[in-house]
Amino acid sequence: MILGYRLQRRLDADARRSAIYRISGAVAGLLVSGLFLLVTGRNPVTILADSFEAVFGSKRGIEGVAVQSIPILMCAIGVSLSLRMKVWNIGSDGQFLAGAFVACGIGINVDLPAGVLLPLMMLGSLIGGAIWILVPAAARAHWGVNEIITSLLLNFVAVQLVVWASLGFWRDTTSMVTQSTRSVPFTLPRIPGFDSVSIAFFVPLILALALWVVFRSTKVGYEIDIIGGNPRAASFAGINVPRRVIIVMLTSGAIAGLGGVLQLTGAPGAQALNGGGFSRAYGLSGFIVAALAGASFLGVLVAGLFLSSMFYAGIALQTKGLSVYIIFAIYGMVLIGVAIGETASRYRLYRSVAEMSGPVDLETVTSGAAS
Repeated sequence: MILGYRLQRRLDADARRSAIYRISGAVAGLLVSGLFLLVTGRNPVTILADSFEAVFGSKRGIEGVAVQSIPILMCAIGVSLSLRMKVWNIGSDGQFLAGAFVACGIGINVDLPAGVLLPLMMLGSLIGGAIWILVPAAARAHWGVNEIITSLLLNFVAVQLVVWASLGFWRDTTSMVTQSTRSVPFTLPRIPGFDSVSIAFFVPLILALALWVVFRSTKVGYEIDIIGGNPRAASFAGINVPRRVIIVMLTSGAIAGLGGVLQLTGAPGAQALNGGGFSRAYGLSGFIVAALAGASFLGVLVAGLFLSSMFYAGIALQTKGLSVYIIFAIYGMVLIGVAIGETASRYRLYRSVAEMSGPVDLETVTSGAAS
């Protein structure tokens, strides 16, 4: 026999250990990026200092990160909810656009006071996002159709629908913009002391906290986690799995759709659907955030704000001559580091005893095992 080392998957999922490994992976990604920058003749310390200065050095930077984080967090929370059931909702971008589309249609075509119109637009966005995922949800729940393809393909349909509206039946013919709908008449109020951050910023924070409580303390959250762990065992336990899958997926889409109306009524200069540029891949960013956070609702808040900070710092660094491709490379290295850290947290290294052919010296093996 010989002694060796092997990787063994951990049976428990420790949230604290997972968080430490993710943070370590992010730091490792930054260090590797710094080495590449150093090799190419750039000072990584200066770039890092400029990034911190861009984000935290002024009120404008903090507000920019907060505004950009709202749609990303809403999509990430919706995706996290479905991931708790091991359902991969890749279509949050389409659901985000669908929610904004319905809200915009209500806002520019219904003449009501702001106190009535804004809640009606939010309700419409919830319905729009839920409807957009209805077909993938029903197909997954009743016929076992993979939701990855169906939800992903609907993203492209949503983009074309918004382009059609902005170029056609809702086009703003009075302005000089050739690809934009008319602007919604009302916006959400700003947070006191901030120029560009609306009260929409509190929505993902409250929603994440509420879902954390649901999954920590309620029967519904427990059943969803059981389905995610073993759908067959959940069915034997008396849980209506198809019904629960549909409800969770519709809720996931509704949350992303609500993010659409928050962007439409809360972000500066976003009060109209501007072709396919209204959603700047917020759904994709939200999916990345949810996956890296391990579908933890509190972890999503941290990861979403971190990702938004990186995006905003990248925009600021471009003004100082740093290529956008270098920024994307740094961003990718950090994400890879976090992903590797998340995977590493699920395994442990242990010593194993392997058999070998031929005669065995019992005394040698015993002394080797004791050591």
